[in-house]
Amino acid sequence: MDAGKGSDNAATVIIGQKVRPGFEKAFKSWQEDLNSAAAGHTGFLGAEIAVPTAVQQEWIVVYRFDSVGHLQDWINSTTRQEFLDDGRQYFDGPATQQVISGGTRAAQPLVTVVVTHRVTPDSVADFLAWQAHLSQEEAKFEGFRGSELFRPIEGVQDEWTALYRFDTAANLATWLTSERRQELLAEGEKFNDFELRTIENSFGSWFAFDEDGNEAPTPSDTKTAVAVWVGLYPTVVLLTLALSPLQMPLWLGLLIGNLLSSFVMTFFTMPYYVNRLLRRWLRPPSDAPVAKTNLQGIAVVAALNLVWVVVFYTVTTQLWTLP
Repeated sequence: MDAGKGSDNAATVIIGQKVRPGFEKAFKSWQEDLNSAAAGHTGFLGAEIAVPTAVQQEWIVVYRFDSVGHLQDWINSTTRQEFLDDGRQYFDGPATQQVISGGTRAAQPLVTVVVTHRVTPDSVADFLAWQAHLSQEEAKFEGFRGSELFRPIEGVQDEWTALYRFDTAANLATWLTSERRQELLAEGEKFNDFELRTIENSFGSWFAFDEDGNEAPTPSDTKTAVAVWVGLYPTVVLLTLALSPLQMPLWLGLLIGNLLSSFVMTFFTMPYYVNRLLRRWLRPPSDAPVAKTNLQGIAVVAALNLVWVVVFYTVTTQLWTLP
């Protein structure tokens, strides 16, 4: 378990808010306006909303800024306070929040658990040893994908925050309800005054993270469009060939083909094909020459499409005639 180890000094706040029944739609609209206001503040990197689920009963809002200072400026800002005053009509009780500094974020959708502990200064060594043991035992359970531990942030948050991730809610539930976890909680009885929150996604997107799952600048709109094109062409043609024996009418074929394309692009083509092959062009190192990087990227794009053109031409004209 990393003790707050991260790739940069970025800071994240995870806010949980219960909403009064019947006000969900109004709350979401209000929260989206609040997130738009946050985007105008210095150091803003992103904000996302997760609706309640069977696992997590609260609405979850995540803000990410480039530093703890800028995040704190936003949290304490007059703009945010004015929004909170207007939005209190939607709240079913006070909000909770955890702030973490640095760290990594999962590159793929995972179930994330956020646990906060209050630890007295004379118990820190015991707490760290207990957390290390807890992490070792978690890793033995199916679906475990890693954990991180964040120290308190002076002047911002007094609690220690632990994050751990599983691939599915079912595997997480197996760990949370296991006898082994209950034994470990008993071993760390003096640290059992904690708050636990489960989030059923990792707030990811096609281009939000680098290949290591770390926060990365978003490529330009032009690069993004070209990258999607590189992935879309083989995906659409392969699905068209796969579905062609069914001889569906055009309107139905496009409906089903587009649905399948969306899933294939999201879960395979973009993360495992496009992002890997074009990563140095989409997110070049800071010291890389811009002109050289762009030329290399264009060359890779052209080569990839040329290969697919030759393959599909050969298949559809020489080896197989479409029905």
